[in-house]
Amino acid sequence: MPRIKRSKSYTKVYHIIIRGINKQDIFLDKQDYLKFIKEIENTKEKYLYEIYAYSFMNDHIHFVVYDKNDNISIAIQSLNIRYSSYFNKKYERIGHLFQNRFKSKNIEDEMYLKNVIRYIHKNPENAGMEPYIWTSYKEYFYKNKIITAEKVLKLFGNNMIESINNFKEYHKLYNKKDDNIGDYELLRKISDEEAIETIKNILNEDNLLKIQKYEKNKKYNAILKLLKIDGITKEQLSRILGISTRTIKRIEDTKNI
Repeated sequence: MPRIKRSKSYTKVYHIIIRGINKQDIFLDKQDYLKFIKEIENTKEKYLYEIYAYSFMNDHIHFVVYDKNDNISIAIQSLNIRYSSYFNKKYERIGHLFQNRFKSKNIEDEMYLKNVIRYIHKNPENAGMEPYIWTSYKEYFYKNKIITAEKVLKLFGNNMIESINNFKEYHKLYNKKDDNIGDYELLRKISDEEAIETIKNILNEDNLLKIQKYEKNKKYNAILKLLKIDGITKEQLSRILGISTRTIKRIEDTKNI
């Protein structure tokens, strides 16, 4: 089945998350972080995208990117392949390192852009890590390494000193309780259209209403598989399969006994 095309941002700016497969850690030491940064430099040069912000966590990565030439999908694919090859060789492992498909959210206005950047920079602190470690925050004040800071700083003032001061103050005002960004990479809900295509692929079934007529054990096992889909809800499964939410929840609860 072909994948559903990602929606295009009017501004060509996206919040992107890349996660380790099965929530696996993708950085185990300083060398790993530095290698990933080097591969970003390589893909930026080749695919001509800009980074406005980043945060490298143990098991996932945040970016805000400007994708001028609509190359970001192939750029991320190249980045993942390059880094996975290094990681697997170093740690003597085989197989996928990243989830097959990265997640992205369109950024269509300046306020949301500012909030996303602040959220990304605060992500390590929210996770109990050292504040601003392995983020682009300090690149806004010192030498830029992999980000394009000027376009963002213009949103915070009319000159460099004013912009930097306002940028710092804006980060100090961060309140996790009031943040409207949230951990959408962990809580993301997929559309029914995405869910339908994913279910068809998993069960190799074109007519999803046939699942209602599966014999008991087959239906049980099928629904357990579908409940593992990242971002899907029991309510979605109920709508798509024509099976009551109560039945789906009962199957889920039976598994946990």
